[in-house]
Amino acid sequence: MSDFENLTDNDKELQEFLMIEKQKAQVNAQIHEFNEICWEKCIGKPSTKLDHATETCLSNCVDRFIDTSLLITQRFAQMLQKQSSGGM
Repeated sequence: MSDFENLTDNDKELQEFLMIEKQKAQVNAQIHEFNEICWEKCIGKPSTKLDHATETCLSNCVDRFIDTSLLITQRFAQMLQKQSSGGM
């Protein structure tokens, strides 16, 4: 039985709102995490502007972080789908 089956419409709206807010918080936490990781990896010493190599490093770092996060998310979604369809 689903958690949402016995809820009123207002309760469902509240649950959906809370789930969306939780997802927003998770996205913000991920942004903070890859900002910290990529800063440590790419910024040698702070200056008034970024050189081309530093910009490229930051861009590649963020792209890889996002790619990895998406891959992990997709893999967990596949596992959950298999589990919910009785595949496990």
